[in-house]
Amino acid sequence: MLEAIQRCVYFLHASSHSLSWPLQGEHLLKHKKDNDLFESLAAINERFAKLQDTLGAAMRHSLILSGEQADSFMKVLTIFEKSGVVESIEAWQLARAARNLAAHDYETDYELVAAHFNALNEQQYMLFKTAQRFVQFALHTLKVAPQSNDFSQEFDNITRLHTATAKQLGSDPN
Repeated sequence: MLEAIQRCVYFLHASSHSLSWPLQGEHLLKHKKDNDLFESLAAINERFAKLQDTLGAAMRHSLILSGEQADSFMKVLTIFEKSGVVESIEAWQLARAARNLAAHDYETDYELVAAHFNALNEQQYMLFKTAQRFVQFALHTLKVAPQSNDFSQEFDNITRLHTATAKQLGSDPN
């Protein structure tokens, strides 16, 4: 699952960097028949959801490996918030809410579509940081590493870049 997390970060980052942020509704309206643009947006929706789901599943599994009982995902989040892996339960839930408000292919209010994707773009940094912290947690606490290093270097570069950017912008409390 650690390699899957790294892979999710890699591909979400790639999809996000194919676009100019923040998105503007006017631009989406003007390019509403641009298949490449809307394929990129669909990929961002899918990859954002996949990253959050994979992180959630990996956190649950890691608790089983460590002998912790977690009968609800809220308990999983609480444990990982206390350990510093998850920034906050509220941040996790905000990302979940943004992802669940996925822009539908049939939405015609391009300002709403742009707002949705801008929210996902902002929330992805929290997921990247959580992924970085979780991989480190697994390595140091559970002595578990990704099965292969196929995505390790890129994952480290992406998560390091986003952590440094957040600190420069003053949006990183750490």
